[in-house]
Amino acid sequence: MTRIDAVYVGGIRPLPPEGHPSGIFKQEVSGPVRLGPEGLEGDAQADRRVHGGPWKALHHYAAENYARLAAAFPDKAALFVPGSFGENLSTAGWDEDTVCVGDVFRIGAATVQVSQPRQPCWKLNHKFGEEGLMRFVAEHCVAGWYYRVLAGGPIAAGDGFALVERAAEPVTLRHLWFTFRAHRPDTDELAQMREAPGLSPNWVQKLDERIAWLKQNLPSPQPPSHGRG
Repeated sequence: MTRIDAVYVGGIRPLPPEGHPSGIFKQEVSGPVRLGPEGLEGDAQADRRVHGGPWKALHHYAAENYARLAAAFPDKAALFVPGSFGENLSTAGWDEDTVCVGDVFRIGAATVQVSQPRQPCWKLNHKFGEEGLMRFVAEHCVAGWYYRVLAGGPIAAGDGFALVERAAEPVTLRHLWFTFRAHRPDTDELAQMREAPGLSPNWVQKLDERIAWLKQNLPSPQPPSHGRG
């Protein structure tokens, strides 16, 4: 069974160089911490428009992703350590290729459901002093993912992390991310993805808007012409 390697929480601190308030700075918790509908006790988010809330209550990041970041940005390799991306949970063995939208996991006494991939923002660039980091994370889908809390309770490092439910037609986070970002994705596939159980309302709206734009701006496929023989 996979186990939680670490749990992280943090308050709001100024982010250099401009001093924007941010909740990206997390500290490892040594004992149990209570997880509720809005997230972990003692954890905070500076911009509640894009972070936190019931559909983004808990951020999970795959520890394996840090090796990819270190290889891409060797000058900053020492900075890419678990907890540095502002995640709440760190594990090995699960990533964007193996986690699906709507997956339900048991973590200690709590039950959570995968609600959406994380959308990286400019604060990653500022925290690590690397201008191309946000773009790399987006282009390679290594930003982690969010959960909503189905049943709260205390969680701690060392707790079991087990998949207990998966949709009949699962969609991996990577497949959702790259299909949404594709130049000309299939609108029928996007429409199927928006129906994924547990997908956050924000992502349902994003998919609806993408579908509408594609239908309005791309020509409809024309039936094959049949010349006279």
